[in-house]
Amino acid sequence: TLDAVTEDIASLVAGIKDTDKKVAEATTLRQKEHAAYKESMTANVAAKKVLEIAANRLAKFYTPKLYVAPTVDMSEDQRIAVNFGVEEAPPATEFVQVRSHIASSAAPPPPPETWDAYQKQSQGHGGVVALINMLKADLEKEINESKVEEKDAQAEYEEFMADSASKRTSDVTVLGNKEYVKAELEASIQRLTGDEKSTKAEAYTKAETLRDLHVECDWLLSNFETRKGARASEAGALKDAKAVLAGADYSLVQTGSFSRPMLRKSK
Repeated sequence: TLDAVTEDIASLVAGIKDTDKKVAEATTLRQKEHAAYKESMTANVAAKKVLEIAANRLAKFYTPKLYVAPTVDMSEDQRIAVNFGVEEAPPATEFVQVRSHIASSAAPPPPPETWDAYQKQSQGHGGVVALINMLKADLEKEINESKVEEKDAQAEYEEFMADSASKRTSDVTVLGNKEYVKAELEASIQRLTGDEKSTKAEAYTKAETLRDLHVECDWLLSNFETRKGARASEAGALKDAKAVLAGADYSLVQTGSFSRPMLRKSK
């Protein structure tokens, strides 16, 4: 029925709007998550780089064999100028050393009773390096976890978008079919309404005709005896006239004022 089709259309329209709303919300959320991921990744990579620079700087004094000289980022023009000795290479970015470290194999004198015993600088260096390595491991773990979470979130978002697009396409197709059916039903109703009006007009005309016939019939029935009597009277008069005419053989015919009378045989 038309009401059922109208309800289906309203439900489909509401569903399409809800799908569009969910898609917009999911897109906004994905953009925020990706921005947070990039910000977190940038911070973690920078922190890891700082730790690597710190470890390398410590290695320069405590384990020179493990020290790696920092590279300098130069433009093409600067590199050419440095190669030809026109200018000096810019200093590498590295932590500034505030005070020099003097390595000594001899242990310092015993501390006061309230202090712990002194340790060699190599022993302290080992603890710092271990701490730096632990921090680097934590950062690397967090970076890897962030990458996996970002990949999973992006895959889930793309799957949701594909499902939503498929559902919306299906709903739009069904909506078009429903609207076509509704248009056909409305046109049919209009035709039936026009036919109903025409049928009512014809029925009214026929009813008027039947009413007139009924009035005439009523009049004929009510005047039948009167007309029957009048007809009988007329028939009797005709019979009498025929009898009178049949009984007279001759009639007197006068041809002039002074002509003699003559007899004429009646027909």
